[in-house]
Amino acid sequence: MPEIPKYNGTTDPNEHVTSYTCSIKGNDLEDGEIESVLLKIFGETLSKGAMIWYHNLPPNSIDSFAMLAKSFVKSHASAIKVETRKSDLFKVKQRDNEMHREFVYRFQMERMDVPPVADDWAVQAFTQGLNIRSSVASQQLKQNLIELKHIHKSTLIKGI
Repeated sequence: MPEIPKYNGTTDPNEHVTSYTCSIKGNDLEDGEIESVLLKIFGETLSKGAMIWYHNLPPNSIDSFAMLAKSFVKSHASAIKVETRKSDLFKVKQRDNEMHREFVYRFQMERMDVPPVADDWAVQAFTQGLNIRSSVASQQLKQNLIELKHIHKSTLIKGI
């Protein structure tokens, strides 16, 4: 049995079911064995209130792991994270003392917590999140790179 943190009812039950399912399916079991193992071992991944919930299931009330997972998630729905909305990405702002690369890293971490967004939308949110100092520095860097490219190009042309 892979090491799976015990679920105690305080975190997102969907994440627990996903972790548990992935761990079991990664155990070189035959396709026909997976469902049985999922059902038999699930209780061993629970603790505290979640274990009491599992213990109180009526005998023969669960026919499949899908049914067990659905009942489990429904029972522990109050612990489900509120999904971050896409628009929350526009609330990520660069702090005054935050280096550009630190903001890039933090923005990317925040982006992973929202539903998938189009790249152009993310670029717009990122650009709007830059503070004035960083935005001016980024524009200056871009201009310098363009100028260097033109200088390099003209040098190559003169050298031919």
